[in-house]
Amino acid sequence: MPTSDAEGKDWSLARFERHLPDTVTDIGPGNGTYARLFRPAHHGAWWTGIEIHKPYVAKYKLRSTKTRRMYDEIHIEDARQSADHLFHRDLVIAGDVLEHMPREDAVTLLQRIEQAGAWHILVSLPIVESVQGEVDGNPHEAHLHQWDSGDMDQVLASLGGSLEAMHGRTLGVWWWSRRL
Repeated sequence: MPTSDAEGKDWSLARFERHLPDTVTDIGPGNGTYARLFRPAHHGAWWTGIEIHKPYVAKYKLRSTKTRRMYDEIHIEDARQSADHLFHRDLVIAGDVLEHMPREDAVTLLQRIEQAGAWHILVSLPIVESVQGEVDGNPHEAHLHQWDSGDMDQVLASLGGSLEAMHGRTLGVWWWSRRL
């Protein structure tokens, strides 16, 4: 769904406030959960959204206006096909999006994000059985892989860097940081 469970959001916000990234790419922003949550903590950050489902851009008013800051730029495309420069950011968010692609694609995408130069990666996804099909005419909402916390721990640890994790009852949330 274009929304996200509240579990782990306070944990994520605390890490965002600790690092205050100036450039952010949000993969699959859906209804803009992370921009709405994080932007008040750091108004000056530049936000890029990569949204695969074009109708969400208008439906959830993802483009910034003079009176409302959401995303400074929106790319309507599959993040797996996005240019690497969109991942050369202080923070790349994969919030409730990796379960919507095959595991191999998700791992490859995380490796590309790290190789492109992201300083931090925030991942959030269900760590319990979470079967979901198409939602509101969007076939990209289907869950194609059921993750568990240990699997994502290993995937992100394989990138090197440092890793913090919060394993909740429904969601797992990870904050990966590049080592200096």
